[in-house]
Amino acid sequence: MTSEDADDPKRLALLASALAGRTIAVAPATPGEAAWTDGVTVFVDPSASAPRQLESVTVQASLLASGGLEADVVRKLVRRPALARRYLAVEGQRALSVNDDLLPSGVRSLLDCDLAARADCAAGSLKVAGEHRDIADPPAGFGVIKAQKLLATRASAAQVEPAGGHIPRRGSSGDLAELDDDDDVDGDDVTDPFSSPVGGGGALGKLLKRMTKSVRKLSGGGTPGADTPTHRSRRGFRGSGAVTSGSAGAVDADGFDTSENEGRTYPEWDFQRRCYRPDWCTVLEIETPIGEGQTLARPDVHALRRPLTRLGIGLDRCHRQTQGDDIDVDAAVEARVETLAGSTPDEAVYLDNLRRRRDLAVLVLLDISGSAGEAGTFGQTVHEQQRAAAAALTIALHELGDRVALYAFQSQGRAAVNLMPVKRFDEHLDAMVMRRLGSLKAGAYSRLGAAVRHGTAVMTEKAGTSRRLLVVLSDGLAYDHGYERLYGAADVRKALGEARREGIGCLCLTIGAATDSGELARVFGSAAHASIPKPAQLADVIGPLFRSALRTADLRRRVSTPARPLNQTSVPR
Repeated sequence: MTSEDADDPKRLALLASALAGRTIAVAPATPGEAAWTDGVTVFVDPSASAPRQLESVTVQASLLASGGLEADVVRKLVRRPALARRYLAVEGQRALSVNDDLLPSGVRSLLDCDLAARADCAAGSLKVAGEHRDIADPPAGFGVIKAQKLLATRASAAQVEPAGGHIPRRGSSGDLAELDDDDDVDGDDVTDPFSSPVGGGGALGKLLKRMTKSVRKLSGGGTPGADTPTHRSRRGFRGSGAVTSGSAGAVDADGFDTSENEGRTYPEWDFQRRCYRPDWCTVLEIETPIGEGQTLARPDVHALRRPLTRLGIGLDRCHRQTQGDDIDVDAAVEARVETLAGSTPDEAVYLDNLRRRRDLAVLVLLDISGSAGEAGTFGQTVHEQQRAAAAALTIALHELGDRVALYAFQSQGRAAVNLMPVKRFDEHLDAMVMRRLGSLKAGAYSRLGAAVRHGTAVMTEKAGTSRRLLVVLSDGLAYDHGYERLYGAADVRKALGEARREGIGCLCLTIGAATDSGELARVFGSAAHASIPKPAQLADVIGPLFRSALRTADLRRRVSTPARPLNQTSVPR
């Protein structure tokens, strides 16, 4: 590698993609220009030193991962550079703390834990930046936020529709250039005139957004779980289209047959102290209570099986091929003998790697907490729709030859996180599995982080394949005793990051529950996740989602450092 290549910012594209949780390009900016991103590419000063380029890419990519550059927030920074600088100083630190387990060692010195702890989300950072004008400018390595260019890129992307779709008329790109991010404007909000009128911040967009979206928020007036129903907007329509991203009685502990073992303990992340609580949660695998006549009807998985067919196919070393990357010595010797004997030799004398073998293990975690028992879209409860999706995924993957397991989970405090094996990896998919699945009832709470850690441990020990995927079916409302909104969300994000460092892809699906997209982003972080109105639509998106989750796990595994923080307790293996 030449010295020019060593200084090329493009070399950091893999790191940027891993930190952002999606594919991000890195390109050189104008020499001397501060680093910035338009949401698709991170632009870096090519004349800056290698450590400065590394810092800039890390911060800008982490901002994308943390949701710090979402349109709703960025729109309020347009033509307000002073506010943008203060916001970057706060949100940049929070973004680095979100990705603290992936930060390169040379960037960790930038992390200011005290400043990062002043906000728990992008909106909180904006509020802090607006209320405290004494916040110092961010380090030079943070770069800048070019709000108008971010919004322009999003507006351009919004114009791209499926073939045959209508493309709305917009102003030319020359018009966008007239709005300069360096012009300061007073006031709390500046509406972007070029954003989509339906999905943007205009009056029409806000009205339609309220009309077409029913919302459940963890912070909305009650604790979701065993006793208190979560809230739904009265203005929402039950049959609304794609969603961007409860009250059931508490389960009687006597209704479960506890396992003979004493369970396994796992750490839990305390975001306030920024360290793990070792051996904090106890996970018990308990038998699923079987009800009479509770066999779940077998779903039609034909549409779902098709996009999954080409996923998880491993390479086999095949002998006696007509072409390949190496010589098959035995076949070559036999061909030579046949030639000397006057016979026509066989031309298949090569070795080749062919994708013929299924090499994917999937563990499905089904959330059966009380909040899932609340009414969902299309006349069914969230639990019924997510249970149907779990059944369809399990059957489709099993029929394709993949190793698949299905566990349901709920909790009653940190000492009783109950996981019910509906189907283990080594079990056959039979009528008993469908009876167990049909007997599941929604109730209790959801200590989601502990369930994810146990699922990670099960996959590490039992999967038996090189490609592994953890699929979490949950409404995204992580709540339990002492496991409330911000604490629970931070722990779930940390648990998903631990799984990806183990080379396990993570996919989080919310089906039939119109949970607020901000709540889902807070809980699932940069993990691949989607909110789907009904199980029948799962086949339309499952292929890209699976590929994204597996690709992100591979990227993060390649850039993660092998050493763990001193204050981290490793997950039991």
